[in-house]
Amino acid sequence: MAGERITVEVAGRRLTLSNLDKVLYPAAEFTKRDVIDYYARIAPVMLPHLRKRPATFRRFPEGVRGEPFYEKDAGRHAPEWVKTARLESRRRGEGSNAYPLVNDMPTLVWAANLAALELHVPQWTVGPKDARRNPDLLVFDLDPGEPATVVECCRVAGWLREVLADDGLTAFAKTSGSKGLQLYCSIRTRRPEAPSEYAESLAELLAAEHPDLVVAKMAKALRPGKVFIDWSQNNPAKTTVAPYSLRGRELPTVSTPVTWDEVRACRRVADMTFASEETLERVDRLGDLFAGLPDTRTALPRPRRG
Repeated sequence: MAGERITVEVAGRRLTLSNLDKVLYPAAEFTKRDVIDYYARIAPVMLPHLRKRPATFRRFPEGVRGEPFYEKDAGRHAPEWVKTARLESRRRGEGSNAYPLVNDMPTLVWAANLAALELHVPQWTVGPKDARRNPDLLVFDLDPGEPATVVECCRVAGWLREVLADDGLTAFAKTSGSKGLQLYCSIRTRRPEAPSEYAESLAELLAAEHPDLVVAKMAKALRPGKVFIDWSQNNPAKTTVAPYSLRGRELPTVSTPVTWDEVRACRRVADMTFASEETLERVDRLGDLFAGLPDTRTALPRPRRG
């Protein structure tokens, strides 16, 4: 029955799950039960990339064909054991939110039961007394403007990887789970605004070197047929979809880490499209391709100029 509720125990925590047979991805007949099963199975590799990062949920209570909404404050309906971080909004007049910290399997299953198909996190963690730490990640979101696709994003990713390597940074790639590709580097910096400054300088450098394919400015009129290198995801107020998160698309596609051999070999959109079962199979075969990211932490270089 649609309204059925069951109580389960997950790693010592009691959870009430509801509407398990509700279809959230009609094109795949993928139910809330399937969503919860996916997140429970992917948890061992996903949780390290969520831990201590205040999460924003993108919830789809009526499924992917319904109206989604973003939720930052977990306080109203979270079990008492869900850890949160009380953070003031960086936007004037918006007050504070008790952001959920998805640090463990029970919290991840709780989020899945809310139909939080997408989990978005910032490039920084919280420390004692909910203090914002300085960013530890640098991210580039490669967004294709039609008719460009992820195939073109992969070409741009290769160029970007080379520039980052010249600056001593090691880039890791993952699909966005939607249309594009995302590159991550593990960094150290003392200024929260420094990653945006550096990322913008690289985006402008590549746009100057490859004006036929790369754009560094956000204006949509500039983007048809090109790849926008979105450097603004490094703004401390912004979030990016987490590794291994589902996406609220027609099918249950996943933001999936990929190898550089796969990026180089990409010739079709299908080469960079992975649904939930395929991502789970990849993890069984390849492990977590982002596992080594923290081990490559390097001081953030100065912005490129000229």
